[in-house]
Amino acid sequence: MRKKVIAGNWKMNMLPNEAIAFIEQITPMVKDTENEVILCVPYVDLFYSLLSAQNTNIKVGAQNMHWEEKGAYTGEVSGQMLKSIGVEYVIIGHSERRQYFAETDKTVNKKVKAALANGLKPIICVGETLEQREQGKAEEIITKQTMLALEGLIKEQMKNIVLAYEPIWAIGTGKTATSEDANNSIKSIRNKVAELYGKEIAEKITILYGGSVKADNAKELFSTTDIDGGLVGGASLKVEEFSKIVLA
Repeated sequence: MRKKVIAGNWKMNMLPNEAIAFIEQITPMVKDTENEVILCVPYVDLFYSLLSAQNTNIKVGAQNMHWEEKGAYTGEVSGQMLKSIGVEYVIIGHSERRQYFAETDKTVNKKVKAALANGLKPIICVGETLEQREQGKAEEIITKQTMLALEGLIKEQMKNIVLAYEPIWAIGTGKTATSEDANNSIKSIRNKVAELYGKEIAEKITILYGGSVKADNAKELFSTTDIDGGLVGGASLKVEEFSKIVLA
C-alpha cells in the first residue's frame, strides 16, 4: 500500500518568524499521523523551518531549484545548496513556474535529474489548462508532460520520484476537479509510468492531486484508488485547515 503524502506549497508567503510559529503550532496536531507531511517553503524560510522541524515528523522542501551545480546564475539556488542545509524535497515544474517564469518540459527534466543527482526527492508537477481540457486534450497533455519530465531516468531512480497532478484551471480558483475526474487523470499518469517503467514501479509511485484542496474535500479525494495525497496551496498557510487535510 502506498503511503499518503500531504505536501504544503507556501508559494511566496510566510516570513521566517511566521514559519517558525506555524511549525510549532502544527507539530502536536500531526505528530501521530502515518502520512508523510511536507512543507515546501520560500528560500528565506528553509533554514528556520529545518531547525523548527527537527525531531518532528515534518519534512521540509524547496519550491524550485536550478539544474546547474554552481555558476553565473544570479538569483538561482542549486540542488547542492539545498542538500547542504538538509532539504529533502523540491517542487519542480509547478504551473506557476511554467506560466510566469518560462519553465519548459526540457528545463523540468534537467532539474529533475539535478535533484536526483544531489539526493533530493523531486515533486514533479503536471497539469492541463482549461482550454486544453475543453478541447479533450487533458490526458494527452499530462501524459506527455510526465514522459518528458522522466526522460532519461532509470528504474532505480523512480523510487525517489513523487508526481503531482495539478489541473491549472483549479489552482487558486476555488474550483476542484471531481474526485472521479482527478482519480482518472492520475490513473492515466500511472498508466504512462507503467508503460515507461513497468507495472510494479507504477503501482509503487506516489501521485498527488493539487488544485484547491481543502479540509472539506480532502477525505473524498484521498479515498480514491489512485490519489496518494495532496499538494496543497492556500490551505497549507492555515494551521487548522492544513492539519485537518493531513488527518483526512
